[in-house]
Amino acid sequence: MERFFLRPADKKEAETAMVLIDEAKGFLKAQGIDQWQTGYPDMKTICEDLSHGCGYFIADGSKTAAYLCIDFAGEASYEMLQGNWKSDCPYAVIHRMAISEAYRGQGIASIAFRLTEKLCIQKGFYSVRVDTDENNAIMRHVLSKNGFDYCGTIWFDNSVKYAYEKMLKRDAGDKGIV
Repeated sequence: MERFFLRPADKKEAETAMVLIDEAKGFLKAQGIDQWQTGYPDMKTICEDLSHGCGYFIADGSKTAAYLCIDFAGEASYEMLQGNWKSDCPYAVIHRMAISEAYRGQGIASIAFRLTEKLCIQKGFYSVRVDTDENNAIMRHVLSKNGFDYCGTIWFDNSVKYAYEKMLKRDAGDKGIV
C-alpha cells in the first residue's frame, strides 16, 4: 500500500498551503535561487488554486508532506514557448510544488510526480508540463530523473523559465481524450 497519497486541498486549507510555500521560498533563497523571491506565489494565488479545484496536498497519513497545483486548463504562457513541445494534445500543468521542511530530501517531488501522473491518466490526460527557473538545478535534476524532457523556454513571473513535458503511457483498454 502506498504510504503517500494525493488529495484535493479544501478552501479552508489556504494557510496550510501558504506555510509550505513560505518554507519553499526560504529553501530556494538559502540555495541562492531567486525563484519565488518577489512575492509570487502569494495567498491570492493559493486561494485561486483552491477556488478552481487545482490545489492538492501530498499526504502521509494525516500529515501534509507537500502542496502543488495541478491544472487541467493549460497555461497561457506555454503558448509562447521558445522551443518545441513534445505534443499538441491536452495537458496538465504542475505549478507551485512546495515540499514541507519535515519531508525535504525524502523523494517527495518524485512521489508527487508519480501521483500526479496517475491522476492525469484517470482524467484522460497523457501529457504533463512543468516549468522552473533556469537556475533551479535541483528541480531541473528532479524533472530529468522523473522522465520529463526539456522543451525550451518561456517567460513567466518576470523571468525565463525552463519548460518540460512528459508523455504518459496509455493502458491498452484506455479510451482517453487524446
